[in-house]
Amino acid sequence: MYDFHPRSAATEQLVGLPAADVERDLILATLRQVDGNRTHAAGVLRISVRTLRNKLHIYAEQGYRVPAPGLSESAH
Repeated sequence: MYDFHPRSAATEQLVGLPAADVERDLILATLRQVDGNRTHAAGVLRISVRTLRNKLHIYAEQGYRVPAPGLSESAH
């Protein structure tokens, strides 16, 4: 038996999309939200900074615009 939970409108928009595309868009949107701070983005996404850097390298090679690293919170 399946335990169905109500889906949000955002979740409904993701149904049918390739998981790799959803992951890429989420990573890039998170990075933009944190002004390019890789450490902060990795923490929000709960992935290692190394994993994040590896994925960003691949995205850049594929022609996606990867936000440049921003200033850390302590530098403001």
